[in-house]
Amino acid sequence: MTDSQTVPAGAHGGTEQDIDSETLAIKRVLAGRTARIVYVVGILCSLFHLWVNTIGIMPEIQRNAVHYAFILFLGFLQYPLLKRKADKSIAIDYGLAILAFAVGFYLVFFEDALHARNEVPNMVDLIAAGLAIILMLEVTRRTTGLLIPALCVIALSYSLFLGRAFGGLWHFPGVTIERILYRMYFAPDGLFGTIATISSTFVFLFVLFAAFLIKSGAGEFIIDLAMAVMGRLTGGPAKMAVFASGIMGSISGSAVANTVGTGSITIPMMKRMGFKPQFAGGIEAAASTGGQLMPPIMGAGAFIMSQWTQIPYLTIVGVAFIPAIMYFVSVAFFIHLRAKRRGLEPLSSDEIPKVREVLKRGWNFFIPIGVLIGLLMLRYTPTFAACGGIASIVVASWLNPRTRMSFRDIMDALSMGAQNMVTTGIILLCSGIIIGVVLMVGMGIKFSMLIQSISQGSLMLTIILVALASLILGMGLPVTASYIVLAVLAAPAMTMLGTSTIAAHMLIFWYSQDANVTPPVCLAAYSAAGIAGANPLATGFESWKLAKALYIIPLLFCYSPLLFEGPTWQVVETAVLGLGGLFCFAVFFEGYNQRMLSWPARVFYLGCAAAMLWPDLRLHALGAAAFIAGSVMEVTVFRPGRSAAVVAVQKE
Repeated sequence: MTDSQTVPAGAHGGTEQDIDSETLAIKRVLAGRTARIVYVVGILCSLFHLWVNTIGIMPEIQRNAVHYAFILFLGFLQYPLLKRKADKSIAIDYGLAILAFAVGFYLVFFEDALHARNEVPNMVDLIAAGLAIILMLEVTRRTTGLLIPALCVIALSYSLFLGRAFGGLWHFPGVTIERILYRMYFAPDGLFGTIATISSTFVFLFVLFAAFLIKSGAGEFIIDLAMAVMGRLTGGPAKMAVFASGIMGSISGSAVANTVGTGSITIPMMKRMGFKPQFAGGIEAAASTGGQLMPPIMGAGAFIMSQWTQIPYLTIVGVAFIPAIMYFVSVAFFIHLRAKRRGLEPLSSDEIPKVREVLKRGWNFFIPIGVLIGLLMLRYTPTFAACGGIASIVVASWLNPRTRMSFRDIMDALSMGAQNMVTTGIILLCSGIIIGVVLMVGMGIKFSMLIQSISQGSLMLTIILVALASLILGMGLPVTASYIVLAVLAAPAMTMLGTSTIAAHMLIFWYSQDANVTPPVCLAAYSAAGIAGANPLATGFESWKLAKALYIIPLLFCYSPLLFEGPTWQVVETAVLGLGGLFCFAVFFEGYNQRMLSWPARVFYLGCAAAMLWPDLRLHALGAAAFIAGSVMEVTVFRPGRSAAVVAVQKE
């Protein structure tokens, strides 16, 4: 194998390093000299971030510039210019990687000289700034496609000259190119601003934490534990997928990587049990998408949200826990009903490992998770908690002979963490261009005024507009970028209508996930379809149905105290009745509860769902009473002489 072959990132059967964090871009299979260089640079990159976030002292903008240098260097070597003939572009890729490294370190060495000139950049400064932007756009194009670079070019054009062509609210007189270059490169609201800070601190360290945990063998342990706990239940393998994907997704923070990582084991098991391929793939995609909603890591979103809103990180992950559990339980409802409907049996006892044996093999994996959560609860910073968690993974691995990490394992984890960070880091860094322009031209206020004008002060209409915008953006933008753009543009409009800051941002964060499971562009579902051998679009529709809670639960953020914005009893009541409503929704879509249901009966359950989810205590009581009465009637009307499972199979 040469050092410049390519495969689709995230393709079934690839290694973990081949799994892109948020996209399915073409990724070079590293071998030979290039593999050795990327391996060593990855280790140096991780060591730098550990040093600068613990004992190192470095100005924020310089730290972010070094972060830029490492991420782009790795990015240009991992993602070739020529996708199908990577060997033809290897020299160009090396040249761009070295140039990006030099541009990043230029700011470190010459920022003080700029201050000595009273912030007046010279020609070399402007050339470095221009190259930094061009290189950023090119590596983003390679990793995520044309949409994000196109948005950046449009934003820059608007700030330079395009704004003069608009009248009224959208008019902007324009600024000079020198000012744009200065703001994007040297100022704290451009390439190396707030978003770069989030990338170089919280996000990088938690991606590194996940790499260490997986390298130590935690992934296999989580799947074995899920099988041991869920294997004997109805629809056991599918519920195991939900359980495993929730835990793995919380660590990895990537729906696509989670789908490929756990789905390669869970999807074949679900098919063998009797689930159709598209349904098995839909379960994995829906469950893996929920992994980014599960504390304590929640992908990059929780860190961005905390930095942006100034709400403590611990508060965000605390209020996010109940909604995340509700989401996973709602997916399990669909699985349970479908398994009952088809008369599917649990796994045989010889296929299910014993819980005691699984815990004996991997009990030490609970230590780093406990250390991480404990440090967060003791109100240490997330960066400190992540570093402590990484150290505890290594120490905990030495307590168990089966999981003991060697020096090579540690080096592998350091390199893997840096390589896994590349795509997420590039998305975050490039988003800094859009955010810088939005802040400079006041686009956020203008967009909020536009939403208010269209919605005429209606919060529900505003939420619908945000949901539509997230779906459209998600067709071309990865989840993190979609959340960033919507948070800047739409969150102010929601807060102006009386929504709390945390509810507005949490709703946008949840809706930014919908492109993973909503056709026509649903990367997680398409990844699962490849493993399941199913039609991609059919799998996408199944995942869209299974992930219905992704659209319903965020409404509770704005219309109920689910995010602990009211008395505790109301939070509990909302969560319990909300689960009842979500179960009724699943019954409506599946057409089955204790028996096959007619359409009038399905509509009845839809009404029960609406009543239990509507923010009114009287309707909650009415919906719950109707649901209980309907379920009792089903049991009494059902005829045991004819199996509901047989009826279901006959109808299918």
